Order: sequence, then structure tokens, then C-alpha cells
Amino acid sequence: MRKINPVVSAAALAFVAMTATAAFVPASAAGMMSGNPMVGGAPMFASKNIIENAVNSKDHTTLVAAVKAAGLVGTLSGTGPFTVFAPVNAAFAKLPAGAVANLLKPENKAQLTGVLTYHVVPGKLSAADLRQRVIAGRGRAMLRTAQGENLTVTQAGRRLVITDVRGGRAMISIADVNQSNGVIHVVDSVLMP
Repeated sequence: MRKINPVVSAAALAFVAMTATAAFVPASAAGMMSGNPMVGGAPMFASKNIIENAVNSKDHTTLVAAVKAAGLVGTLSGTGPFTVFAPVNAAFAKLPAGAVANLLKPENKAQLTGVLTYHVVPGKLSAADLRQRVIAGRGRAMLRTAQGENLTVTQAGRRLVITDVRGGRAMISIADVNQSNGVIHVVDSVLMP
């Protein structure tokens, strides 16, 4: 059985808490009549940036707190573009007890930053782009994260699966939530570098 660093686990838990839930839903299907997809009970506006939208999602309070603690608000509010695999609060809750609180401590900022930037890929990659890369890669696509390590994308039926370097897996539950500076794909687990 693999041991999980409590500090890293806590950060991962916080990041997962900020993303959506179980079933894969394209953002277009998750949208309201206004055309803005709903995430965490709030409309996500394509005219707003990643941070401006995330702060309104009740499913991403842990992620937002972690982004603030890591000092990444300015970065994720920037021009981008970014592809963010955003864990929901429930994803962070899967981490060992105390892990998130430990990661949010000022002395663990570097570890927290590493976990969060592991969920960010430079450029804007839609679900269709990810599927095309999986097909081109004969069943798997490698993505280089802002943290510097790779994530692997595969497909299980109609769902896209993101696998971290430790073998942990996250399913995309809401895809293609477009932002002014990129795209968010909500995931059900925290990915660990």
C-alpha cells in the first residue's frame, strides 16, 4: 500500500473539493437557458476568467482557498490560456483526515503550489481536443503540466480519465467550461504529482 504525504494529500483534497461531481456532463448540456454552464450552483460565464468564475461555485470552495493560499490567484486570472482540471470539494474529502488543513499551512506553500499547478496544463484543450490526442496516441495522451510532470489521458467508454504519475485517476464530470483565459474540466479526484 502506497503511503500518502499528509501535506500533499491535504492540498489535493482542497483542490478536489473545488470541482464538480460524478457523471460526465458536457458544459453545453450543463448550461442554463442563458447558455452559461452551471457548476456548483452558479453560472460560469465565458466572458470571465477562471478565478472570477470559480469563486462563485459552492463546489469549489476548497480549491479557491487553496489557490489563494498558494498565491496563484494572479496567475489563474492572467491571460493564459490554461486548461484546468478542477477537483470538487468532495474530491478533497477523499484525502486522509487533516491533509487539506496541513497543505494550507504557510510553511507548506511550495507543496500546495506543486499540487495545484499539477492540475493546470498550458493552452486551451477542449474535451474534443483531448479525445483527438488520445486517438492519435493509440489510446493515451500525455500532457505536460505547469508543475512540470505529466498527466495521462485515456478514454473509458464516453468518459475521459486523467491519471497522475502515481497511478491515481480522476474522471472528468463536467467538460468544456469555457473561460476568457482557458477552459475548466471538473474532475472527481485530486491528482498528485
